[in-house]
Amino acid sequence: MSSRSGGRAVLGAFAAVAMFLLAACGGGPTSSGTAPDTGGDGAFPVTIEHKYGSTTIPAKPQRVVTLGYTDQDAVIALGTVPVGTSEWYGDQPGALFPWAAEKLGGAPLPTVLPVSQTVDFERVAALAPDLILALYAGLEQGDYEKLSAIAPTVVPPAGVPNYGIPWDTQTEIVGTALGKPAEAAVLVKEVKDKIAEVKAAHPEYAGKTALVANQFSDQWYAYSTEDQRGRLLTELGFTVNPEIDALAGGQFSTPISFERADLIDADALIWVMFDSEQEPKVRANPSYAATRAAKEGRDVFVVPTGSTGLEPMIGFLTVLSLPRLLDALPAHLDALLDGDPATR
Repeated sequence: MSSRSGGRAVLGAFAAVAMFLLAACGGGPTSSGTAPDTGGDGAFPVTIEHKYGSTTIPAKPQRVVTLGYTDQDAVIALGTVPVGTSEWYGDQPGALFPWAAEKLGGAPLPTVLPVSQTVDFERVAALAPDLILALYAGLEQGDYEKLSAIAPTVVPPAGVPNYGIPWDTQTEIVGTALGKPAEAAVLVKEVKDKIAEVKAAHPEYAGKTALVANQFSDQWYAYSTEDQRGRLLTELGFTVNPEIDALAGGQFSTPISFERADLIDADALIWVMFDSEQEPKVRANPSYAATRAAKEGRDVFVVPTGSTGLEPMIGFLTVLSLPRLLDALPAHLDALLDGDPATR
């Protein structure tokens, strides 16, 4: 699996880490790891097209392994508990945050595969999967082919950058793979309706600029609209500086030099960090201190152990976490947009 190596690589899979790094349909999951079969709405076999070709799933999956760092949420939302998940950040039991764990319904926790720059094929095979999902991931074609020898493996569609699959596309693909495309469509619609409600309730977001950024290894990174976070801001009505997208070149983020603090200046700036030690480093930077975001209190720093109410959802956007984030985010955005440091 690609590790988002270099600044951009580590940042993606991990900077969302830094970011944090940063209602399931049907009955509750059983101890076998799958929800009671209510007939479903999808026929098998089913074939899913993706960037490495296509994958045919011959029958309804019973043992799902999620290698994509956030894929487990969509699987659980559709009534199946994976037998294996991938650790990203947070050190949660089963690699499940509360919004997913609360839907287990007594089913056993998944086996957690530790975060790594390479795929542990033996550990994956030992879980005896009949479906492997690597959607929010950076799986290389050679690894895809090796995994496909273990079980049908699904990766993102063509044209989707590593770690850039939209949450709705992720959910719809999982729905197809599990034989529940109609249920997936309902879940997606519910979240999209909530996004639209927030946007409608805040017309002041239109015409304002917003950005999610990170500092990692003494380097700034800005998230483009190919990233979940940047994409959400635009869906709420904000504008992300088009220069960020141009520099990112279709990828989820781009490094920003300290000399170009103007590129990260915004009406609302959300920093997502590994730890609380990063904020004073950013604020001590003369280039950043001169920005309007810094001077007018238009920034907020979010760390995994923080208490802003945005963690850990801001770095883990899924069909299950988004409703919680959308409940918490507007108050923070309003405080940033008023330009008063006292309300930050």
